[in-house]
Amino acid sequence: MKLNRAERWAVNNPLRPLQQRLEIHWFKRKVRLMPGARVLEVGCGRGAGARLIKTTFRPALLHAMDLDIGMIRRAHKYLSPEMREGISFYVGDVSRLPYRDGTMDAVFGFGLLHHIPDWQGALAEIVRVLKVGGIYCFEEIYPSLYQNVLTRRILLHPADNRFHSEDLRQALENSGLEPGDSLENKKLEIIGFATKR
Repeated sequence: MKLNRAERWAVNNPLRPLQQRLEIHWFKRKVRLMPGARVLEVGCGRGAGARLIKTTFRPALLHAMDLDIGMIRRAHKYLSPEMREGISFYVGDVSRLPYRDGTMDAVFGFGLLHHIPDWQGALAEIVRVLKVGGIYCFEEIYPSLYQNVLTRRILLHPADNRFHSEDLRQALENSGLEPGDSLENKKLEIIGFATKR
């Protein structure tokens, strides 16, 4: 689901990269990627996450996709030509990833699944492209943040098939992932990782 104007502002405001920087440092303490890793960022937005992934984990190849061509254009403007080297930006749908099974060492998603009507199908695609032992690093918010009286009038999110803490954990396990460490406020949000079994 593409973002509306208010949400586009929210994910492109100057504070969002600061939040992502804190999240990426948390991931760095918890997750090890081998040299030469192949990494995918789903829902890359303006490219702030891709920049952090590249400089922190130094993958051999980083694929960064977003459903919105406008976000991909922003990413090209946001990152210098030197920073874009080794990053492949493209328009795509996380529900139909253009990769063979088991090709990625890691997939990063910064606040993506809660935008997707069939988030379980998107999660299954993420797991499909991960290698056995591959890592899914994610940050998500729960409905109390985006479906409350104020935000549901401003932000555009699917209304049905939403997940809370236990729903997400169960879906991770059911899709073939072993949940690892996380930081979570069960009413608001989670940052965590899971490993493909």
